[in-house]
Amino acid sequence: MALAIRFHDQLASSSHSCLRDDALAGFAATPKWASPKYFYDRRGSELFEQITEQPEYYPTRTEERILREAAGEIAAIAGPEADLIEFGSGASRKVRLLLEAMRPASYLGIDISEDFLRSSTQKLAADYSWLDVHALCADFSDELHLPEGFDSSCPLAFFPGSSIGNFTPTQAQQFLTRLHSLLPVGGGLLVGVDLVKDKAVLEAAYNDAAGVTAAFNLNLLERIRRELDSDIDPARFSHKAIFNEGQSRIEMHLVSREAQQVTIEGRRFRFAKGETLHTENSYKYSLQSFAALARSAGYTSLAQWTDADRLFSVHYLQRTA
Repeated sequence: MALAIRFHDQLASSSHSCLRDDALAGFAATPKWASPKYFYDRRGSELFEQITEQPEYYPTRTEERILREAAGEIAAIAGPEADLIEFGSGASRKVRLLLEAMRPASYLGIDISEDFLRSSTQKLAADYSWLDVHALCADFSDELHLPEGFDSSCPLAFFPGSSIGNFTPTQAQQFLTRLHSLLPVGGGLLVGVDLVKDKAVLEAAYNDAAGVTAAFNLNLLERIRRELDSDIDPARFSHKAIFNEGQSRIEMHLVSREAQQVTIEGRRFRFAKGETLHTENSYKYSLQSFAALARSAGYTSLAQWTDADRLFSVHYLQRTA
C-alpha cells in the first residue's frame, strides 16, 4: 500500500483555461511566444528527466555534485529545526541529498504537473518513513499560498535546476520578492543558478545529439493539439536553441518549416516560413550579478558554492527584514 501524502491543489480545474488563454495570446503576439510552464505535462516531465541524463546537459549532474559536497554545510546553516519546501520538485532527486543531511520533520514539494508530483512525493514518503510529506500542485510563477497543515517556523525553500533563469531578471526579482513574503525573517532560500560560460558549451546543452530537447520542445505543440481544439502539426516545426549574448540567455524556439496556417479554439494564426514561436529563455548569471539581484529582492547571501569549472552555482540566501 502506498504511504499517504498530504496533497493540496491550488490549480484545481484552471489549467485548461490557462493553457487556452495563454496559447491564444501568445500565437496572436508579434513575435509569437508560448509559456514554458506548459512544457510540464506528464510526457514533458518525463522528457525533461531524459534531458538531464544527456552527456551535453551539464546543469543537473553539476548541481547534484555541488549539493552532495555541500550538503553538510547547508544543513549546518539551516539549523536542526528547518523544514524543506521545494519549488519545481520534478522527480525530487536532488532534494534527497538535503533530506539525508538535514533530516527535516516536514517536506513540501510544489510542481505544476500533478501526475508527476504525486508520483515523486509518493516515492519520497515510501523511502523516508520519518518524513511528513506534503505535495502542492500549483503554478509558483503566480501568487502562491502555503497550504494549511504545513506549518514551519524555520523553512528552507529550495529552488534547484537553474529554473530561476526561466524568468527575465525583472521577473526573477519579482519572484524572489514573492518568496520573501512567504518566508519568516531569517528564513532561507537555496537556489541553483547557471553561470555564463562558453557559447559552444551552452548551445550544446540545449541541442543534444539524441534530440531529446527537441522532442521536449515539440511536445508543447502536442499538448496544445491534444488538450485544445487545434489542428497544429508538430511535424511542421523544428527545434532551435541559441545563446543570445546580448541578453545573456539561451533562447528556445519552434521554427515553422513552411508557410502555414494553424487553428486553435476556432482562431486562425499564420506562420511565415522560418517564423518562430519563442518557447523559453534560460538566463545565465555571474556570481556577482545574481548576488546583486538577490540583494535587490531583500536577501543576504550567506554562502555560494560552485564546481571546479565554474559551470554552475548554488546560493544560500537569507531573508532580511
